[in-house]
This record gives sequence, structure tokens and C-alpha cells, in this order.
Amino acid sequence: MGIVAGLDSSPEFTRIVVCDTETGAVLRQGFAPHPGETGRVGDIDPQAWLLSLGEAASGGMLEGVQAIGVCGQPNAVVPLDGQGNAVRPALVGNDKRAQVAAADLVDRLGSREAWAAAVGCVPQAGQAVTKLRWLARTEPEAARRVESVLGAHDWLVWQLLGRPPQRTTDRGAASGTGYWSVATGSYRTDLVELALGRQVALPEVLGPAQSAGTTPEGLLISAGTDETMAAAFGLGIGTGDAVVSLGASGSVMAVHHEALADSSGMITSLADATGMHLPVVHTSNAVRTLRGTAELLGVDLEGLSALAEKSTPGAHGLVLLPYLEGERTPHLPHTAGTLSGLRRESMKPEHLARAAFEGMLCGLADALDVLRGRGVAVRRVFLLGAAAELPAVRAAAPSLLGVQVVVVQPADYAALGAARQAAWALGVARGTLGADAPPAWQGAASQVFEPGEELPVGRAVRQQYTAVRDQLHPNAFPPAAD
Repeated sequence: MGIVAGLDSSPEFTRIVVCDTETGAVLRQGFAPHPGETGRVGDIDPQAWLLSLGEAASGGMLEGVQAIGVCGQPNAVVPLDGQGNAVRPALVGNDKRAQVAAADLVDRLGSREAWAAAVGCVPQAGQAVTKLRWLARTEPEAARRVESVLGAHDWLVWQLLGRPPQRTTDRGAASGTGYWSVATGSYRTDLVELALGRQVALPEVLGPAQSAGTTPEGLLISAGTDETMAAAFGLGIGTGDAVVSLGASGSVMAVHHEALADSSGMITSLADATGMHLPVVHTSNAVRTLRGTAELLGVDLEGLSALAEKSTPGAHGLVLLPYLEGERTPHLPHTAGTLSGLRRESMKPEHLARAAFEGMLCGLADALDVLRGRGVAVRRVFLLGAAAELPAVRAAAPSLLGVQVVVVQPADYAALGAARQAAWALGVARGTLGADAPPAWQGAASQVFEPGEELPVGRAVRQQYTAVRDQLHPNAFPPAAD
């Protein structure tokens, strides 16, 4: 039996899981918050990540560990000078300061279509390429000192290895930067120059089963990846699986065999942690729709769910288009939400509660259909997030999404994915695993919900929702262009 560790450096904390290499069974766990002000968008001293890591790994946490996998928060940029020191604090999160820079990049390259063809996505405020553009425009002196750029997990791996001359990343993290082509598997250095004004050193992109090196203590460090890809790997999703994440905003991602270029910008074409592709569609509104409705009705989310269960599918004719913060999918950044179908008999709390759940899920079903429309197979959906525990979500999701819904038991899936990657790299190094054969760990504990006899009802509810959406926003979903 071997022992490996998975390390997840999120925006707010570090989690460590130590696992058996053969089964994935968790042997022990560590946790530590990042010191200081964390979990926010803006500037963070990356040393906070190291301090948190050290605390989480204390007390013999890594005793007997032979390999470590690292995943880190996406959309982080650590700009380094020629000596490997941070030029300024790391830029993290979906930084709205860079929204103007994102539009500027689209204009400089010529069109959204040009960006989609180049790297599989259209610049967004959070991406590294956009933050580099913001840095060049806003802090030109700091920008001139930048000699290399790393992401969060890249920087942590480099620190664990003792800051060697060679710096590395993986294809999953690289695919989120906005200057690495998912289709060709190579950097678009011209886009870095377009953003920053000159070329800088970028980390070598490793394959899924490769190792980045060994620590001074002899521990093997795997390639690592971003949290999104690590969580998908920890869940064990494969072709035909999609993950619907219920946060304040929402996301839908699925495993696919090829990169997708989407000129509308609704699909972000990422690479996963196994050598496949991971197209993602984001929505601006998910649980924030539920919370807003709950506040209006004077209840909490559990109370909102209980109210919704007193109504019936279709919410007595009420349709809520949940575009409370504008919307990314469809691309309606300046619109607002709409409540349609008000009649005297429908003006009851339970019907509004039901319309909120149906509106949220229909919005996510729209995102799922964007992927289906590009040939992505979806046979089951993994539903993630605390809201997945609400009875109203579990009851309505299978029929509205149109497939089997799997609600997994809460666990540190990103850290588990990082540990699984470490076991893979260790197995390849020892000759016990192939580069195309990740360890077959036990899947996540879950509950399965089938659409069953409710599927026609779900289709009718979606037709009601779609009719309202198309009437108010007739060009919301233009045909995708390759």
C-alpha cells in the first residue's frame, strides 16, 4: 500500500487529504484558513497560501506520504521578477476591475470570434490574460518588472520543489489563462504580448500523469491543476457526465473528447486533468435567485423549499426569468429578471417559491442545452452545492434537466482529485500504472434521482419557461458558429 496526499489551496483555506493509493480511502485530513483577509477578489500576498499549507500539514499530517498533488484556486496570477520574487501581490478571483481590460482585449484582437478560435474562450474579467492587460494599463511600472507569470497551484508546486529554475503547470490550469490554446495544446505568446506589451516566461505544461519533480525531502510532486479540474477528477466523472454547480452563480461542465470553439462566448473550452476536455458554461444567477425570493417572502432557503412543495409543477402559470444580475448564458449582461404570468390565483407565496426553483433550474437547463447543441453527450448530471440538499431542488431537477441526477455526499473533491493525480504520477514513476490509466478509486457516495414519469411534466414546464424567455429575449440563443 502506498500513501499520497492531495492539497487544495482555495481562496479561503487549505485542505489536505491523505489517501491510500489503491482505494482512495481517506486516512487523515488537515485544514487551516489562510491568514489575514482572504476569500475576496483583488490582491493577496501568496505567502499566505504557504503559511496556511504549513499549518494544515502540521502534526505529522504528511508522515509516510510518498507523493503530493496540488490544486489551487483558478483565476490567480502571481507576477514574478527576474529573481522569482512577486512584483506585487497576486491578483485573484473574478476581478471586476479588469472588466474594461477584457473589452479592450476583444477590441485589440478584433472580435469575440477571433478569441474563441484562438484559445477556445472570450476574455472575461477573471482570466490571467485580462489581469495582465489590467496590470499593463493600471500599474505600468510593475508590469515592466514582470519576467514570468504563474497561477496559484503553479506557484505552490514551485515553492514545494525548492524554487527550481524550471517552472511548470498543467493543461487544465493553462486552459483557463486565456493565452493557451486548448485545440493545439500550445501557448499563444502573441496574446501575452497583446495583453502585457511584451513577452514573459511561462511555465512548462505537463501532461496529466507527469510529475513536476521531487521535493528536497524526496516527495514526488505531480503536475497539479486548478480546483475545477481537480474536483471533476475527484468525482470520477467521465464521458456522458455533466456537473451542475449551484453557487450564487451557476456552472455546467461536461467531459468531452474534443475542444470546442464557441464564438458566442457562452462556452469556455477548458482541458481536464485526464487528457480530455472540459467545456464549461457559466450562468450569473443560481442560488442568488433563491435567496432573493426567500428574502422577499421572509423565509430561509429551507422554508422556501417547503413553500415550493405546496405548489405544483408550472407554479400556477408563474414564470421567473432569473436574470437578477444580468446574465452570462444567454449573453444579456444588462437585462433584469422578469416575473411573468401574474394572475389573482397565482399570487401566493408557494407559487412564487416554486417559480424561483423552476426558474433557476430552467436557466441551468439552458446552459446544459448549450453543450448538448455542440454535440456534448449528457446522460447523467452530478448536482453540487448546498442547495442540492433542498427537497424542492431534488424533486424538480431530474425532470427539468431531463436526465438522471446524482447528488453526491459532501466531501473535499478537489483535494481528493489532487490526491488521485498524485497516486497516478507515483504509479507511472514506479511502472505500476500507465500514463493513460489513472487509479480506479471508489466513486463518490451519492443519491440517484430519476426523471421517471415526471419527464413529460418537466418538458411542459420548460416549454412554458422558454416561451416567456423567447418572447422577451428573442435572440438570446443565436445558432452557434464553429
